[in-house]
Amino acid sequence: MPRRTLAEWLAWQERIHPSAIDLRLERVVEILERLQWRVPEGCTVVTVGGTNGKGSSVALLEAILRAAGYSVGCYTSPHLKRYNERIRIDGVDADDQTLVDTFERIESHRGELQLTYFEYGTVAALELFRGRGVDVMVLEVGLGGRLDAVNAVDPHAALVTTVDIDHARILGSDRDAIGREKAGIYRESACNVCGDPVPPDGLLQTAAEKGARLRIAGRDYQWSVQADGCWRWWSSGGEYAGLPAPALSGDFQYQNAAGVIAVLDCLRDRLIVDEPALASGLRAVRLSARFQVLPGEVTVIFDVAHNPHAAASLAGNLCAQPAAGRTLAVFGLLGDKDLAGILGHLAELFDAWFLADTTESPRGLTAEQLGDRLRARLPDADIQVAGTGGRALQLARSAARPGDRIVVFGSFYLVAGLLPE
Repeated sequence: MPRRTLAEWLAWQERIHPSAIDLRLERVVEILERLQWRVPEGCTVVTVGGTNGKGSSVALLEAILRAAGYSVGCYTSPHLKRYNERIRIDGVDADDQTLVDTFERIESHRGELQLTYFEYGTVAALELFRGRGVDVMVLEVGLGGRLDAVNAVDPHAALVTTVDIDHARILGSDRDAIGREKAGIYRESACNVCGDPVPPDGLLQTAAEKGARLRIAGRDYQWSVQADGCWRWWSSGGEYAGLPAPALSGDFQYQNAAGVIAVLDCLRDRLIVDEPALASGLRAVRLSARFQVLPGEVTVIFDVAHNPHAAASLAGNLCAQPAAGRTLAVFGLLGDKDLAGILGHLAELFDAWFLADTTESPRGLTAEQLGDRLRARLPDADIQVAGTGGRALQLARSAARPGDRIVVFGSFYLVAGLLPE
């Protein structure tokens, strides 16, 4: 029987479990037991959860730790262009053959377990990191925290970046409920950091119930930014002064970087990261589709803002870097996202909207459906229903004049499909 290709493996993984999302830890714990998987001695595990800022924080951790000389394995989701992006070792995406070999090993131990697509990827990442003997594993939570597959591994440090409303049908409709889910990654024995300066009571209560001592932004560590962008971080244990600005767009990246430094400061007995490594990592960090700017006569900006908190950050960036001309939106959104909350931050910033389908996802909307929802809230807006993302961007480019800018934002599905190689 011929071996499956990576594409065939992924298509099969999407079918093997009856639900795309099934938040339970028992299956992952069981398959890891069958694989006799343990955190290798001397390896440090950092788990990163939160509503927004997870991807940036993982990228910052990776850049700083690599600058400090450590071998780093990163597991993130979702991917933008290729599945391989989800599993990265020392800055290099896993290749197809390595992933196929790892999936085959998992399958040889799976038995009757019905793993989800995300669980397969999580276990594959852990297997690859163990096999390569990385010094640090950085694991990004996919959804929530308490029952997410990565929470089957006990971390040495856990960071919750922010807590806001997203995936409300699954995680809860208020910050307290969502905070409880996010706090599930904390451990009594771990370095526990909350990067949200106003954490909800649900997060604080859950941490207390778990016996997890927290370092909270603004209380246990602080930062200040100078006019030239350089900044200072300090806590009761010490300080770093004259740090360069993170090489990611947006003032909120200082908050993300401050949380990352709090994690590394807490782990200083395990990981040696000096100030030159911090500075080098802050300068070197890169992350696609987070206010990614393609300059030209008409600037094109790509951003995966798809909830109100992320929309507020996108709005801040747009206001901080105003265009000479108009701002045009190429927009697509999944049906379970908070459109009203997103528009509350962005509606006044766009002169025209070009709407795209997100029907690649079972939760997606057609451009026509999104148009109906948008017109109900913005009856006077200039709205064009384009259909495909490519068509939406084409129409926006045709309408744009020199000095205008186009902002491609919303669903990962839309942004990934339009992001240049």
